[in-house]
Amino acid sequence: MAIIATAAWSVPKAVAHRFSQEGSALTRYASVFDGVEVNSTFYRRHKRSTFERWASSVPDTFRFAVKFPKEITHDRAMGDIGKPLELFFEDIAPLGAKLGPLLCQLPPSLEFNSDTFDAAFKTIRGAGPGPVVLEVRHKSWSSEEALALLKEHNIARVLADPAPVWPVEDFGELPYYIRLHGSPKIYYSSYTDDEIRVFSRTLAADGWCVFDNTASGAAIENAMTMLMMRRSPARSS
Repeated sequence: MAIIATAAWSVPKAVAHRFSQEGSALTRYASVFDGVEVNSTFYRRHKRSTFERWASSVPDTFRFAVKFPKEITHDRAMGDIGKPLELFFEDIAPLGAKLGPLLCQLPPSLEFNSDTFDAAFKTIRGAGPGPVVLEVRHKSWSSEEALALLKEHNIARVLADPAPVWPVEDFGELPYYIRLHGSPKIYYSSYTDDEIRVFSRTLAADGWCVFDNTASGAAIENAMTMLMMRRSPARSS
């Protein structure tokens, strides 16, 4: 089953009544959604006890998608990432079976370099076998060489909206991971029902759709709309 989620788990007051009223904010969020994307790991390290607490706050079927630290993707530009990657995997280990995909989001300035990314992907793949998804923002990533390298290392492309590099028509199969940042105003704009319906039909059956338009609180409501569409065929038609 596909997982519909938001970036972080803040629930606006307008829809709070539709969630469990018991437990932590994460527990209440997990009463409706089956997964969440953790972005805070991009900015700072968390204690292992934090991940232990999060894992214990949600059902066994719940999954956490976790974003790579900026030290790896931005500061080191994916070069010489062995040590920070090792620390990252140590930190998130308490999530155990509740760990979902790892999100690698590259800065707009980071262009494709075969040698750099072949080495980086080998290091990542050596650290763990789970799903890894890549969101890029430099046009060089549209090359056949880049796509071949991703396929070789089993790294899934992220379908982002807005899509600076990989528009939906470039995907030969339904995308595994969709990130909806809001359009036209990134992080703020809400999606219409028709737009949500299109993205829902675009998502792979076992994929993730993450609403990242959290600045205005639209993400939760948009994600709940998609959930209802997928559970009610009449609503999604």
